[in-house]
Amino acid sequence: MRRDVIPWVESIEAVRQAVDEARARGLTIGLVPTMGALHEGHVHLIERCRAEADFVVVSIFVNPTQFGPSEDFTRYPRTPELDRDRAAAGGADLIFAPTAEAMYPHGQESTCIDVLPFSGIFEGAIRPGHFRGVATVVLKLFSIVGPDLACFGKKDFQQQCVIRRMAEDLNLRLSIQIVETVREPDGLALSSRNRYLDPDQRRGALVLRRALENARTAVAGGVRDAERVRQILHDTINSEPMAQLDYAEVVDAETLGVLTVLGADRTAVALLAVRFGATRLIDNAFLPE
Repeated sequence: MRRDVIPWVESIEAVRQAVDEARARGLTIGLVPTMGALHEGHVHLIERCRAEADFVVVSIFVNPTQFGPSEDFTRYPRTPELDRDRAAAGGADLIFAPTAEAMYPHGQESTCIDVLPFSGIFEGAIRPGHFRGVATVVLKLFSIVGPDLACFGKKDFQQQCVIRRMAEDLNLRLSIQIVETVREPDGLALSSRNRYLDPDQRRGALVLRRALENARTAVAGGVRDAERVRQILHDTINSEPMAQLDYAEVVDAETLGVLTVLGADRTAVALLAVRFGATRLIDNAFLPE
């Protein structure tokens, strides 16, 4: 259900007051944390949250602590009017768009959260400090909003592992819901960074989906050697001249440990990170689906 006029609040006090009023009416609270530049994938997240909660808060905060010094913080797209429209389309009740000063009143390094099992591998190895920034800001949002549930997308697979482990380790009283990746009609995973791709790069980016499909086909055909599946991912990505592979791995879906054999006793997932010029895309797929 669309909310045509959604309150947009920037202060912590205002969002807490709105949530307290909702709770006083007996409503459950849902949270969808975002960095803005909302697309149809975010709309789907909000819709899923809406299906589970009575009052949905969408946070919009381009978090400086999860960007490295050479990353795209300053040019990360800011589209507040479009964000408001898309949050409304998803059925949100409130947008919380705090300032950096409100979120980090004593500086960005004053208090930080590290989820150590996941902080130094894959995305964490390539983007040092990234998951510290993610975990810290998400925990702050949980503390500020106090949701009963929060929704995150499966596309950022390692991120949702970090958040689920943090919630478990810190005994947080909320449900973490993971929502399936939304894709363009041609299979490219929706991302705010897709807009950085030029037409040739956009066509080349379809190699991510092709690599995952090739890996799934191999596993469905009986391949259980993880190294063979890994090689299929590498070979497919490397067949695209514009693609620069950061990593292509086959891991345990719970621990992110690198697998040697795919077995019935664990869920395997293929993780991809690929660059097209200055634009970096990630995707993943369970093996088998």
